[in-house]
Amino acid sequence: MKITKKQAIGENLLYVMVWLAIILVPVLNSQMMSERHVSLENVLTTWRKIAPYLTIFLVHNAVIARRYLIRHQYWKYLFCDLLLIISVFWIVDLYEQHYAAEIAQTDLTDSTVRHKASFSDLEMYWNVILGLFMTGANSGIKLMYQSIRDEQQMKELQEQNMQVQIDYLKYQINPHFFMNTLNNIHALIDIDTESAKNAVIELSKMMRYVLYDSERETISLDRDIQFLKNYIELMRIRYTDAVEIRIDQPPVLPSRITIPPLLLIVFVENAFKHGVSSNKASFIHIRIGCSDDKVTAIISNSRNRSAANGGDSSTEGIGLKNVRKRLEFIYGEKNYVLRIHATPNTYTVKLEIPTLHA
Repeated sequence: MKITKKQAIGENLLYVMVWLAIILVPVLNSQMMSERHVSLENVLTTWRKIAPYLTIFLVHNAVIARRYLIRHQYWKYLFCDLLLIISVFWIVDLYEQHYAAEIAQTDLTDSTVRHKASFSDLEMYWNVILGLFMTGANSGIKLMYQSIRDEQQMKELQEQNMQVQIDYLKYQINPHFFMNTLNNIHALIDIDTESAKNAVIELSKMMRYVLYDSERETISLDRDIQFLKNYIELMRIRYTDAVEIRIDQPPVLPSRITIPPLLLIVFVENAFKHGVSSNKASFIHIRIGCSDDKVTAIISNSRNRSAANGGDSSTEGIGLKNVRKRLEFIYGEKNYVLRIHATPNTYTVKLEIPTLHA
């Protein structure tokens, strides 16, 4: 909206500058003719001749162009434009005839009557042609600025739509995540009440992160990893030692390195959901690294029989599809790497994204 207002001001300023130049022409012309004093009579006569064109411009710019041209009602626009020009100059012609008749009744010479300094004594059709030329120029400028405004508004709408889609994809992940976590806590209530209480505390920490920190465009890599650790600790309560879980990360993570929030949790959640077996040894290995230009995350997990046979295809496919869309919105199609390598027994995701600095 601010840009649109600036463009409107710029358009109006252009009109003001042009008309100021036209109005000042007779004054400057008197100086260029080396007259000792500016001829007020010539200046007023010129302004009187310019007045019809200024009137046509004001009505055309404020009413006709806005009502018909901008709305693409071109036949109505042409008719009203032509009617306006002819009407104004017809009124001017009547006034000139009346003015000439009054002058003729005086004893002034004809040379005094004819002492004019601009578009003097043009025929009606020449006035109409000049009027059409002027309104045409006005229309061209107005359409140019309107095109710029439309393009800017379209860009703003695309950006807003992109942000809405990013938020949609982000919050589409969250309900799925919380549903699984609540199911885990529900399973713990009858088995270990104390563990269930601890799980609720861990869940509250994660909810605080999701509700407040995830609203930001980026979050520090260290805080996002801490969120993963909270989730993993919650899952450890359920699986105890049945699953080998390992997280490798640099000992020190610069706080200035940031990533989009709730991005890595999708892969970790899928690793738990589709890579953990209740009747055989399972593992989840997470390795996260960063450099000056990129952040790398590798998540590997075992695959249980149902996952290997495609039992997880629908859920996992939706999650990965959403992540890819979100990555494309944020980084563009070629500015990130997401590779998936699957075997009958293992599943590995490698993600590389550009480093963002806070």
